[in-house]
Amino acid sequence: MDTLTRMRAFLQVVEAAGFSAAGRKSGRSKALLSKYVRELEDELGVLLINRTTRRFSLTEAGQTYYQRSLEIVREIDHLAETVRDSTGDIKGRIKVTAPRTFADAAIGQSLIDFAAQHPEIVLDIDLDDRVVDLVEEGYDLAIRITKLADSALIARRLAPFRILLCASPALVEKHGALKHPRDLQNLPCVVDTNARYRYNWPFRDVDGNLISVPVESQFEANSPFSVRAAAVASIGYALIPDFIAQPAIESGQLVSMLEDYLDDGRGIFAVFPDRRHLPARVRVLVDFLAQWLKQHPSYSAAAPSA
Repeated sequence: MDTLTRMRAFLQVVEAAGFSAAGRKSGRSKALLSKYVRELEDELGVLLINRTTRRFSLTEAGQTYYQRSLEIVREIDHLAETVRDSTGDIKGRIKVTAPRTFADAAIGQSLIDFAAQHPEIVLDIDLDDRVVDLVEEGYDLAIRITKLADSALIARRLAPFRILLCASPALVEKHGALKHPRDLQNLPCVVDTNARYRYNWPFRDVDGNLISVPVESQFEANSPFSVRAAAVASIGYALIPDFIAQPAIESGQLVSMLEDYLDDGRGIFAVFPDRRHLPARVRVLVDFLAQWLKQHPSYSAAAPSA
């Protein structure tokens, strides 16, 4: 058995934080992965992993070996990808991280359509609302729905989007039309706890200056879909991404208001590490997503990206 195979097994075990979890993810048995790691330790003459029934941890040597072996395996994989790219052979695995909001919304269909058109590419999608470290956690691509500020990463805007202020027609009739964002301070609101602004909602005045409006919540959830449902039920006013709010607006369940005060500049971004070589399969995916969102404006509820 060659060292590279053992090294890959070791990386799988570390990234899954255990032999059993690594076995389920890789399709290999726990016994086989344990055998590979044990052989690697025998070859090196050091213990890499502390094994107990309840705890998994790396030794100091294991920490050092993990970092260097991760770099080596990535370089080997990049070399193989370079050769494949030169022959036009687009296949392999893409490890993607995306927020649940993207996958659960209608625009999540874009990933399904890509997989259907590219059967030789494996999409390994991890849905997580936290912002992961692409380099440390070994992701090829992140989809982020935000105002992007991290200059250490390469990003391509796939489509713009807006955060809309919405309420049910019944709530608007009860409290009257809003004239200014500050009117929200005395009204019931629904808060998306995933949002950075949470209880201080951002708007812009007529001169483009930022207005931060503190609000009190009657309902809180870490899902824009739950926030939309609460707004439809007249529980309160809500800030909702346009591609999630639009179906309820079109059906008359919600109305959008104060659009001249909305804080723009957000987008749906494809983000990838600053590497010397971007695999062709990742470029193909990014191009596909950009084109898909351009061709499905009703899904993204935003104008095509320039």
